[in-house]
Amino acid sequence: MKLFDIFTLSLSHVRKSKMRTWLTIIGIVIGVAAIVAIISIGQGMQQSVQERLKSLGADLITVSPGYSRASGGGFRMGRGGGSAGINLTDRDVNAIKQVPGVLYVNAMVSGESSVQVGSENTSVRITGVDPVVWRNFVTTDLESGRYLQPGDSNAVVVGNSLAHGTFLNDLTLNKPITIGGKTFKIVGILAPSGGGFGGEGTDNGVYMTSTYAREVITTNVPLNTYTSIMVKISDPSLADQLTQEITNKLMPERHVNPRTQDFTVTAFADIQQQIQSVTQTISLFLTSIAAVSLLVGAVGIANTMFMSVMERTKQIGLIKALGGTDNEVMKVFLIESGLFGFVGGILGIIFGIVVSVMISVAGIRAIGMGGGGTMTPVITPELLVFALTFSVFVGVISGVVPARTAAKMNPVEALRFEQ
Repeated sequence: MKLFDIFTLSLSHVRKSKMRTWLTIIGIVIGVAAIVAIISIGQGMQQSVQERLKSLGADLITVSPGYSRASGGGFRMGRGGGSAGINLTDRDVNAIKQVPGVLYVNAMVSGESSVQVGSENTSVRITGVDPVVWRNFVTTDLESGRYLQPGDSNAVVVGNSLAHGTFLNDLTLNKPITIGGKTFKIVGILAPSGGGFGGEGTDNGVYMTSTYAREVITTNVPLNTYTSIMVKISDPSLADQLTQEITNKLMPERHVNPRTQDFTVTAFADIQQQIQSVTQTISLFLTSIAAVSLLVGAVGIANTMFMSVMERTKQIGLIKALGGTDNEVMKVFLIESGLFGFVGGILGIIFGIVVSVMISVAGIRAIGMGGGGTMTPVITPELLVFALTFSVFVGVISGVVPARTAAKMNPVEALRFEQ
């Protein structure tokens, strides 16, 4: 038989058994749709995370008190814990400034404090910064007003969510706001960022000079000490090298050694890689789960093909009696199972795209992401080709055993077979 005749024969049988055909195809549709949806959402999530992490800056390094020992179990705060653990000082700041490749150093004071507007109260994160260099670390645009400047007195910049979504009435420029019992004036409102900047900020944060931050946060931060130090470097490719150089510079200044080290130096580039690795692992895990659904669909195809062989035993015997070869009989059933995979793959891709978009939109609304936190599923031509190819492959493989069973039938016995 010609290949076209074999294809026509397979297609005609698929059309005759409509109910069984669609029940079989549904299994493939579910598996393919799950794979397309999960992979596209996973890639969109990775892309969204990467865009957010870029806003943190690959050219940033942070120095924090305490040292995390991989083999020591947990996180040890330097010298006593509590407020005593906040032991980054002006000496550390000056030492870091001497490291070649360091452009700016921002010594920060962070903590929680109460914010009161009229009769409304809430608790927010306060970040005290050095206004001389702070502008060089900010990656979030302004919605209105200005950034902090040297010489500012009782001035604050507030995050977008705090300004527009926390109180009954929106916060506006020059509006008085009470923080930790002290009155401040709003000089700037940040645009939505979805994550903040410098590792310290959020859309719900308040930013002021370090001097005033010490007076309002609940944590006791002594004068000339800081909760963290942010460093901006000249070349992001030197992040690992400068991280080590800053560590080596601070050790003698703080009179510690690798065994007694009481501070941690971290490059944001390393944090980006770790988070990206986590999102990739999650996507791979979810894809593996989706592949199980496709496996269930493959079992359905195999079952349908075995039933088809049983029903068409006499037809198989007739084909072989008329000179049909084992290979031609196998092709009839392999093409039929491949059609299941092909149709299921096409429908699965369509449903997968619809589901990924719906889940993405519903997920964004559920967690209340702002303009800086959008996540769009990434649906590439490569993904669609892979999904369809894999679906057809699964369909053909599922039909191999039933096809071999049909091909090995004795034509005489097949013609005698009665259902």
